[in-house]
Amino acid sequence: MTGAIEPAIGDPPQAPAVRDRAAGAGVPGPAFAVLGALSLSHLLNDLVQSLLPAIYPLLKTQFRLDFGQIGLITFVFQVTASVLQPVVGIYTDRRPLPFSLAFGMGSSLVGLLLLSVAWAYGLLLLAAGLVGFGSAVFHPEATRVARLASGGRYGLAQSVFQVGGNAGTALGPLLAAFVVVPHGQGSVAWFSLVALAGICVLALVGQWYAGRLRAVPRPATRAGAPAARVLSRRRVGLTIAILLTLIFSKYFYLASFSSYYTFYLIQRFGVSVAQSQIYLFVFLGAVAAGTILGGPIGDRFGRKPVIWGSILGVLPFTLALPHADLVWTVVLTVPIGMILSSAMPAILVYAQELLPGRIGLVGGLFFGFAFGMGGLGAAVLGEVADHAGITAVYALCAYLPLIGLAAVFLPRLAR
Repeated sequence: MTGAIEPAIGDPPQAPAVRDRAAGAGVPGPAFAVLGALSLSHLLNDLVQSLLPAIYPLLKTQFRLDFGQIGLITFVFQVTASVLQPVVGIYTDRRPLPFSLAFGMGSSLVGLLLLSVAWAYGLLLLAAGLVGFGSAVFHPEATRVARLASGGRYGLAQSVFQVGGNAGTALGPLLAAFVVVPHGQGSVAWFSLVALAGICVLALVGQWYAGRLRAVPRPATRAGAPAARVLSRRRVGLTIAILLTLIFSKYFYLASFSSYYTFYLIQRFGVSVAQSQIYLFVFLGAVAAGTILGGPIGDRFGRKPVIWGSILGVLPFTLALPHADLVWTVVLTVPIGMILSSAMPAILVYAQELLPGRIGLVGGLFFGFAFGMGGLGAAVLGEVADHAGITAVYALCAYLPLIGLAAVFLPRLAR
């Protein structure tokens, strides 16, 4: 693995890192058909998930919810995913489960159908939990498959995989604006067709994945790529903690958009619900664009420069946002989304290089932590909005990118 670090941490008994590299060595380059299918399934998965926050204004009115209750829905969804993802990742590092991808989408399908017919707040929370469980099952194994299909271009593979999720997240509010808002809560059930399509795509990906696992013999010895240097267990743990701190700053800020940006636009500028969803789509589209750029740039120039640029480069724009008019608010969300999101592929590949052979754990831990921080951010910022007003949320969050200064303590890898 290019620029990998061999920490003083033992690989699991079955050493999936060898299968990872051996599978990738059989092809001259990335398996773009598989990466495309993964990206498409990620789009469908996250489109389903994004419908939940996209219809918050509708649910707020229909169920007479306050911002704290809105935040709790997000908290249940994202913490369910956060807690379970590392557990799934640890298990699948030892015993890969190719068809768990389709199973996870099935859980999201059930949650979606429940959301469409929920008549009480408790059922909304249950639906959010089911969708969160589906995400917890999906992401760790999908991360591993993306690396298997990378052909050694790990940053590119992560970008292609993740951009599908960001595109799905961006499409959710747009579809909610033109489908759910005019037709009501019951129309959410129409999107069960999306989940069914995702199950079909993931079943095919699972077949490819199972075939790759069968084709590569199980190694008898521990594997490891040539190491740029050896880090102690303590240094590896500290570096992972720094990366998670950067994820905290990124996703806590993103929570202010995914859960409350529509309310901010409606309250401050008097736009309609449908208009606010379109403006949210602009921001989420910028997030998708930044994700697809971050991985290849990291492959070319190294992970740490991308992390530095994405975390601190966004600060001038976040500081200006709370003081902008409607037009400039929409304009500023474009560089904010692009710069902020470019970090995630680089952070994930950086962590994979720190912990070779723990691909599922890394995917589960980082995606899970991101979900958890998004959920915590939604809950905390909901209380801030209830007590200090929705505009105070963005004045407070403007300074979150300063936490990116912690990147100075990251060791520099070969990539």
